[in-house]
Amino acid sequence: DGYTLLMATNSPMSAVPALKKVPPYDPVADFTPISDIGRYTFFVVSHPSIPATTLGEFIAYAKANPGKINYATGNTTGIVSSAFFAAQAGIQMVHVPYKGEPQAMIDLVGGRVQFMFASSSTSVPQIRDGKLRALVTTLPRRSHLLPDVPTIAEAGMPQFSVISWAGLFGPAKMPREVVERLNREFGAAMARADVQDLMMKQAFVLSPSTPERLGAFVKEQMESYRNILRAAGVQPE
Repeated sequence: DGYTLLMATNSPMSAVPALKKVPPYDPVADFTPISDIGRYTFFVVSHPSIPATTLGEFIAYAKANPGKINYATGNTTGIVSSAFFAAQAGIQMVHVPYKGEPQAMIDLVGGRVQFMFASSSTSVPQIRDGKLRALVTTLPRRSHLLPDVPTIAEAGMPQFSVISWAGLFGPAKMPREVVERLNREFGAAMARADVQDLMMKQAFVLSPSTPERLGAFVKEQMESYRNILRAAGVQPE
């Protein structure tokens, strides 16, 4: 209707439908796509007690020490990414779930857990202080925040395909003229230099799109998450 909008992420729109046998909603039929918004930056980090400075070294260490590494998760991206990574790398780690990243980060810095897929907002300060080691970023390009940290593809795992994204949606059957107006306004806002500067500081990569492109992307991501979770051995509940 133009007044009820949802800024949704991959958690409710991609992961939940893939994790539930009977999802509580349909990301395609129950919402109207308005515009893609952007991508969150995630880093793969380890505690300095792990004798590995690269992703390859970490995988080798994990293979030599099955079940001895504890990994933390504080959100859906972390859960899906860690499961997929472990399956693709052929390693066994112990999952320690947390209600949120801040709690997980405390234990990671303290060494009670040793590995995590973490967002830039919680991990970068700890990396810069030398409390954590950044192995890779999950973005397709290196982050300007830590340009020396390679991408996960550069580090030898190009098959890793978990995307942490955000998009703007309205209720189902939203009037076309309202969708087009909102798409223009949000596109104009994302084109502003001050908005781009603020988003860059937060390592959030803007990616405005047409409503149609976001709709297609939602379908692509639902299928991608299903395939990723199946590959990781995670079955819908």
